[in-house]
Amino acid sequence: MRQPIEKYTALVVQPHVEVATNREGIKRNLQRAIDMIDFGVGYYWEVPVRLVVFPEYFLQGVTTPGKGEHGLDDFMKKAITFDDPEMLALIAKCKEYNIYIAGGGIIEKVPEFPDRWFNTAFILGPNGVELRYHKYHVPASIGLGTSPHDMWDEYTERFGGDIKDLFPVIDTPIGKLGCMTCHDGCTPEASRALGFNGVEVICHPVALQEVEGVSEPWDFWMFTRRTRAHDNMAYVLGSNWGTVDYQYYPRAFCPGNSFAIDYTGLVLRHAPYPEEQVLAVTIDIEAQREHRTRINHNTWVDVRTEAFRQIYETSIYPPNLFPSGNPPRNLAHKMEGAYTSMDAMYERGQLVMPFDKHGMKHSDILRSRISKAQQRGALRKD
Repeated sequence: MRQPIEKYTALVVQPHVEVATNREGIKRNLQRAIDMIDFGVGYYWEVPVRLVVFPEYFLQGVTTPGKGEHGLDDFMKKAITFDDPEMLALIAKCKEYNIYIAGGGIIEKVPEFPDRWFNTAFILGPNGVELRYHKYHVPASIGLGTSPHDMWDEYTERFGGDIKDLFPVIDTPIGKLGCMTCHDGCTPEASRALGFNGVEVICHPVALQEVEGVSEPWDFWMFTRRTRAHDNMAYVLGSNWGTVDYQYYPRAFCPGNSFAIDYTGLVLRHAPYPEEQVLAVTIDIEAQREHRTRINHNTWVDVRTEAFRQIYETSIYPPNLFPSGNPPRNLAHKMEGAYTSMDAMYERGQLVMPFDKHGMKHSDILRSRISKAQQRGALRKD
């Protein structure tokens, strides 16, 4: 017989992260994560903790353009699987406290495609691995992991191409949970897919950098994710790094600002600073389900799809750029997809060149920028 879901506490962890170069660095990040779980479960004891959310790359860290940029081989050296000790230790915590742990992306080795890594978000529970999600919107210029879209034909043949395969949602004793990772939240599509699949709590790990508008006055991170929560009538639990140790990063590179947003877009908790923190928020699934029964301001009841199909009829960013045997080697290599998508937007008149670039192809401009950056050592060549 169906029972109501009791209110519970969710933790949004904003940890210190070390950019690991080997398993010892990963172990240190793991231990800090476990310490934060132990703290939060104990400190917020009155309404039991049932869900914990960690940021993107919280176990391994990640690099970006510049002298510290890692290539494919560097990433593969610290890639892990869900059978490795780090993930088993987190599953043990789920069993110890009867909780679910969401996080990622981990730098994952996938046996079906051994020449690359995927940026993989996950939800672990007392029964083990409950959900794996391969980040779909990997940025064209930052992020070396392979998107399912980068090897679309092979990936969907192996893992399935249904919207439920690509953007999975699991039905658990604490509600229907799903994940979207960092750049996925910048545009509506990934969260809308999760909403279509029935998600109630979106676990949203990020490694969002200040250049992407984390803090005031831009505040892009907050206003976009409030919109994602509102549009899908779903909780959004967004976890970012607190501080970071890496020779080529400022300590506040990903400057915190983790939050918990409710299903109306209301901010419930916020850590507006670059430092370690553990936020706690009460999740009330039954109140959310009651809210969704109302048609006034219901953001799904009058979705009218017919007029918008033309946007998606043809590819914008090209699929199958990095099939087996051709994994993304470095960030400059990964940027090649932007040649096609940017040229197409200018050719159809969606975008207009500035006066001083009139008559030029964007792909030629981008190739020149990449080449010059490589010559001065700002992007890797190998």
